[in-house]
Amino acid sequence: MSEKLNAGDVVIGIVGLGYVGLPLLIGFASKGCRVVGFDVDPSKVEGINEGRSYIDHISSDSIAEHRNAGRVEATNDFSKIAEVDAVLICVPTPLDEHFEPDLKYVTTTLESIRHYLQKGQLISLESTTYPRTTKDVMVPILEEGGGSAGVDFHVVYSPEREDPGNKQFTAAQIPKLIGGVTPSCLDRGVAIYEILFEKVIPVSAPEVAEFAKLLENIYRAVNIGLVNEMKVVAQCMDVDIWEVIDAAATKPFGFTAFYPGPGLGGHCIPIDPFYLTWKAREYGIHTRFIELAGEINRGMPDYVIDRTMRALNQAGRAVNGSKICVVGLAYKPNVDDMRESPSFDLLDKLVELGAEVSYSDPYIPCITPTREHADYTGMKSVEWSATGFKDVDCAIIATRHDNVDLEEILDWVPVVVDTRNALSREAVKASTSLVAKA
Repeated sequence: MSEKLNAGDVVIGIVGLGYVGLPLLIGFASKGCRVVGFDVDPSKVEGINEGRSYIDHISSDSIAEHRNAGRVEATNDFSKIAEVDAVLICVPTPLDEHFEPDLKYVTTTLESIRHYLQKGQLISLESTTYPRTTKDVMVPILEEGGGSAGVDFHVVYSPEREDPGNKQFTAAQIPKLIGGVTPSCLDRGVAIYEILFEKVIPVSAPEVAEFAKLLENIYRAVNIGLVNEMKVVAQCMDVDIWEVIDAAATKPFGFTAFYPGPGLGGHCIPIDPFYLTWKAREYGIHTRFIELAGEINRGMPDYVIDRTMRALNQAGRAVNGSKICVVGLAYKPNVDDMRESPSFDLLDKLVELGAEVSYSDPYIPCITPTREHADYTGMKSVEWSATGFKDVDCAIIATRHDNVDLEEILDWVPVVVDTRNALSREAVKASTSLVAKA
């Protein structure tokens, strides 16, 4: 393998070509590797093979360049696993309806590739999961196809740390954790990942890397839960929580600023903590702190709806029959990623109360099919203009995109609910719209 690494002849296979897999595909191709992308979604396979991006913040030019150079191809034919030196698995790890881990995408992938494994291949799981998944789930499934981990093939866990839309860090600049099932597995994994990543950090076992990934996201979830609770308290006391956070952040040590919102979104923060709470129950441990934060964060859409009802009542209207537009469907600014977005929860709750709902998001012109919110498939974004909002009774600002002047909405809509501190005090004071913070 070392000779192949030096010669730049390594072939990388990436299973799952979404927000994690696609940047990896481009990254390894940019280092001169040939990369084969695997996905069951024919539109993604077609997009890559046509040199076209299907993720807004990833340019088509970068895909087309590597495709034209013969470094990149995509397929749904898993027999081509036999052609690659490393298989990086980047598939979803959602929760089921009982908030328990759902590893079906991981296990299905492993079952699809195990019969095509070749001597010396690396298999790396990047999807977030609970500790001991690599040893207790991955290895047994792979060994059922023949061979032994650490002898015939190599198994590691290396959690993704992708942050869609983050212009400060590229994937290659974010330190890469990796834990191997055996020392030889770890050595092989480090050698592969060092092709792309500027810094690879080996840890003693896969479960350390699995736990570290959960800790990173639980840290965020707990602190967001704290600041969301502080927001409710501050608003009851008529104190501006955003000014409070900015004031506290002037302390040069011992404080990291987190900001409240309408709920948690993205594939990691709303989901990952429950992978650990589930696993902890096997050991008789009740993770009260994590679960309390989850309870607070899941309750934020209800809080926003309550503030919306109060604002509409103050304006002499009821939610039932009102036309309400949720501004921002993406779960974070400046991306087209709507996974687990709290905006969907807002839409659901408004519909239940009899509102006529719409949304406006320049990054998501039309809602594509989702597992949890199929009813909204095909709904189109409201045009960001006075004409687009002319009949809207209330707007809820749920996402703060930089390319939208949100203060324009104060001239278009009589009631505005601001969950992101997007509107300046001066603009609110000069407006005739009723504005509520939530």
